[in-house]
Amino acid sequence: MIVRKTAAELEKMRRSGLLVWQVLQKLRELAVEGASTWELEVAADKMIADAGARPAFKGYYVPAAGETYKFVLCTSVNEEIVHGMPNPKRLLRKGDIVSIDTGVKLDGYYGDSAITVPIGEVGEKTGKLLQVTEEALEMAIDRVRAGNRLFDICGTVEQHVKSNGFSIVREYVGHGIGTQLHEEPQVPNYVDRKNDNPRLKAGMVLAVEPMVNAGRPESVVLKDHWTAVTKDGSYSAHFEHCIAVTENGPWVLTRP
Repeated sequence: MIVRKTAAELEKMRRSGLLVWQVLQKLRELAVEGASTWELEVAADKMIADAGARPAFKGYYVPAAGETYKFVLCTSVNEEIVHGMPNPKRLLRKGDIVSIDTGVKLDGYYGDSAITVPIGEVGEKTGKLLQVTEEALEMAIDRVRAGNRLFDICGTVEQHVKSNGFSIVREYVGHGIGTQLHEEPQVPNYVDRKNDNPRLKAGMVLAVEPMVNAGRPESVVLKDHWTAVTKDGSYSAHFEHCIAVTENGPWVLTRP
């Protein structure tokens, strides 16, 4: 069942979303050559605690992994697609890209967002990968309108990514969000005809998150049971926002 939120609930989700945005802006500044992904984790943990919120990911149980996640952030570097774990030994180097994904729960409601940050100068293809992934998200946001259907969002991402010569990760998708971190519906970054194609209605909130590979779409999970990487070793980018469907168009809850 897709849960539609009231205006008061959307305001609460807005506060959660803006906290996530503030955390990610700080982490963008800290993600520099020589920094460790653990330094990002420590900074995010403090910001979330100081705001009176709790981290959305830490303690979240995932059946496929067989355990709860132990960190505030997912920090996925280069060929890591999602669920990369912060590590004091993982130092960021010039030419790397790092996807930083985090969420919070504040006053009973979740916010969730992700950015991919280049470390210094990156190659032309890598720069284009980040640009196209972020463009796909912005184009998808514009489709989060009452009266449209879910596939309008999914198909917009798919078309833009493929037309630029990149590939879409199929194993990991976006989702509804509210009082639960993951709610219905699933939001793939491609049109999956096996899934339902609900019409969008005011009050729905979707976490849309293109995950795009520079090479082929296939992924594998490492022996740590969490970190998903590209099978061919190509770089992967990830951007995410939470968007509310309103009568006046899309409302991005995770940025000012």
